[in-house]
Amino acid sequence: MVALTKGRYLSLGFVFLVYCTTCTKSKGATGDILPDSLPSVPGTLPHFLKEPEDSYIIKSNPIKLLCRAVPALQIFFKCNGEWVHQNEHVSREYMDQNTGLKVREVLINVSRQQVEDFHGPEDYWCLCVAWSHLGTSKSRKATVHIAYLRKNFEQDPQGKEVPIKGMIVLHCRPPEGVPTAEVEWLKNEELVSSLTDDNIDTRADHNLIINEARLSDSGNYTCLASNIVAKRRSATATVVVFVNGGWSLWTEWSPCNVPCGRGVQKRSRTCTNPAPLNGGAFCQGMSVQKITCNALCPIDGGWEKWSEWTACSVQCERQRRRECNNPPPRHRGIMCEGPSNATENCTGGMCTQNGKLLHDVKPQSMDGSNDVALYSGLGSGVVVVAVLVVAVMLYRRSQSNYGVDVIDSSALTGGFQSFTFKTPRQGVDDRAEYHAPKGHPPETFPRGLNRDYSNSTVERRSTKKGLLIPNGPPLTPTKDQMRTTGVFGHLGGRLVVPNTGVSLLVPHGAITEDTSWEMYMVINQGESSFQTEEGCEILLGPEVTYGPLGLDLSSPVAMTIAHCAEVDTENWNIQLKRKTQDNSWEEVMSVEDESTFCYCLMDSSSCHLLLDQPGSYALVGEPLTQAAVKRLKLAVFGSMGATPMDYSLRVYCVDDTPYAFQGVVATETSRGGQLLEEPKMLPFRGNTFSLQVYIQDVPQFLWSIKPFTTCQEFSFSQVWCSNQKPLHCAFSLERNSPTTTQLSCKISVRQVKGHEQILQVYTSVAESKKESVPFFMQTDCTVTSQTGPKAFKIPLSIRQRICATFDTANAKGKDWQLLAQKLHLDRNLSYFLKQQSPSAVILSLWEARHQDTGDLDSLASALEEIGKIHSKSTAAKSQEDPESDLVHHLGTGSPGNPVCGMGKLTNHETANSVPEYTG
Repeated sequence: MVALTKGRYLSLGFVFLVYCTTCTKSKGATGDILPDSLPSVPGTLPHFLKEPEDSYIIKSNPIKLLCRAVPALQIFFKCNGEWVHQNEHVSREYMDQNTGLKVREVLINVSRQQVEDFHGPEDYWCLCVAWSHLGTSKSRKATVHIAYLRKNFEQDPQGKEVPIKGMIVLHCRPPEGVPTAEVEWLKNEELVSSLTDDNIDTRADHNLIINEARLSDSGNYTCLASNIVAKRRSATATVVVFVNGGWSLWTEWSPCNVPCGRGVQKRSRTCTNPAPLNGGAFCQGMSVQKITCNALCPIDGGWEKWSEWTACSVQCERQRRRECNNPPPRHRGIMCEGPSNATENCTGGMCTQNGKLLHDVKPQSMDGSNDVALYSGLGSGVVVVAVLVVAVMLYRRSQSNYGVDVIDSSALTGGFQSFTFKTPRQGVDDRAEYHAPKGHPPETFPRGLNRDYSNSTVERRSTKKGLLIPNGPPLTPTKDQMRTTGVFGHLGGRLVVPNTGVSLLVPHGAITEDTSWEMYMVINQGESSFQTEEGCEILLGPEVTYGPLGLDLSSPVAMTIAHCAEVDTENWNIQLKRKTQDNSWEEVMSVEDESTFCYCLMDSSSCHLLLDQPGSYALVGEPLTQAAVKRLKLAVFGSMGATPMDYSLRVYCVDDTPYAFQGVVATETSRGGQLLEEPKMLPFRGNTFSLQVYIQDVPQFLWSIKPFTTCQEFSFSQVWCSNQKPLHCAFSLERNSPTTTQLSCKISVRQVKGHEQILQVYTSVAESKKESVPFFMQTDCTVTSQTGPKAFKIPLSIRQRICATFDTANAKGKDWQLLAQKLHLDRNLSYFLKQQSPSAVILSLWEARHQDTGDLDSLASALEEIGKIHSKSTAAKSQEDPESDLVHHLGTGSPGNPVCGMGKLTNHETANSVPEYTG
């Protein structure tokens, strides 16, 4: 017993020695002195109820490490292999009610500075050592890190344009951080979860995958990274799910467009199956197909020869027949007119009935009184006719001092008045004139009639050269019309609507001699009456009307209309259309087709038409592909605002035609706007993308701009279907100081996925208001019509010699077809072929095409080239080729007076010209 007790104490003494040795070593190492109390009660090895946990220091806040053990006489922390000073421990003891054992708990603080100052192969760590009477126990190592999260993502998600049902993969690599950041995805600021949508997969690698894109998946996606320190947002990635267009089924072939002969059939399809969406590609290929067709021409019926007469019947009659089968009517042809049976008396009236001659047999209702009445009526009629003849002769003699015989025959002609022009007397100029009675001012149109003949029809008498002008409803000018008029006779002339690119040439000889017409030309400025069922056709120029509708011409007029299309038959289907009586529009011809009733010549900026019928015409374009381009004219105007500190910039986007820009000029002239930069052209593609207008490089220290106006946008349909109407947006600026007098900035106008144009603005805003007429306006232009030789570049004598030379077939091949070829007008020759003088029509078209140039070089060069081709020697040329003289005369012509917008005219035949009429 004693030995056992002694042995126990020896053991305890050993432990104490070890303890003290450890304390000594520790003290030598750290300067700490552990408690000198010894375990005095039996127990077990310490068991940790709480071990220190890995922790993160956020910013500068220290973290706490906690150990709890039972039974434990002492607990100390050891960090990075060294004991923590006893003074840094916070200890407490309490009794566990369940076991009755003492529980010891120790707490230390670890600061950010301690972690930052530690440099070792491992992370900063700490553990607990607990003592009991049986020995020591160690806890797990707890690491301590400084928590952080960088600002910049290692990889931001990128925006995508994905076809519907395609796969969307958005990559995201969060910023570097401790602990590692967790990633979430936001779509339009709402959380995206793969738990609620099987089509979405959020991977452990932080990427977002949408297996089959839907239209609803379009939106703004953001990668959200977060840890215990902070949250970071990536750049926003815009995802657009687009739908490529698909063609619908072809429509049925249309009926043949001509009732007889070779024509065209069409069928169409639309890019609506599906329609392109969100920038999807427009359908590739043609939306319209055309094939030739042959409509069976109607064949009218014709009578066969009469059959032989039948034998004379007892009624003294004989008969014969004929059939309508020579040929029989076919294909909607007209049946034969007239009777198919004929009956006649076969005895010459001598057949008797009851012993009397047939011509002596009278119906009972006839008696001699009828013969008396008949002869009395005839006698009265003769007397009345004689009186009328005498009255007319006396009336004509009394009116002989006038140059025009006016016969009021409205009662006989259904409301029309006939004007017959006498042959001029000797010594009077040989042209038709209007004369008014003495005491009345002269009129350029018949008295009692309106100048406008919008709904008129004209009928000519076959026996006299006269003019019939209807009393139909007049075409009254309105504020929505640009209008010019002029009186034209046999010498012809030209009508021009100033600064619009619209003109009308009336050729020499188109109006018969001794006849004059008051002609007009009108541009519709109101809401366009042109509408289409599918909405895919647009106006490429203004709607133009010329008349009067009953105009009777022997050769076509040449009308010029400026247009805004980049002409390309692969991308455009351009048609000429005419307004019908019910105000609908019908197709006259497609510009790439050939026609014998109309001629259409497309230049880069103008369309030249040869027309036989007055009416309203419009040039219409249908885009066949997204590569179709129409030109826009861009201009920027400026003016002072409501206060002296305000200044307004207005940017206009309008179809690139002179007429379309007139609306801009009129608007800005009324408000005193100044043109700040030369107008520029922007190609606008038919690719369904919008037009954006930016203001840039505004000096921030001098000017401030109204918020949210630096970028403005026009939708595609607004620009594409503007139909000659101007679009504009405004930028409101304010001077920061009254001393600021200069403004410089840039206006960028660009089509999304298209072209861009820059307008440079540099202006002084302190200058007094000036007359704001843009430099491109012809302010001195007042001549809107010109008649006679002065209206033409080609002198009349030269024109007549050219026609005489080339209208007649020549053994050397010098005919009008060669002339057309050398003037680059050799398309649709069948139209010229049907004209009475093909060369005259070709020259009229040349005149219309070259009205803006002031010389005849191209015509002279063509004639000279023809002469070189067909002449073997200079001598032979001078004798046989009249074009050599023509070239000489064309080169010596003197310039005439220019019509507005026509440039200089070359003409040396000004004698006997009709006086000029101005609008």
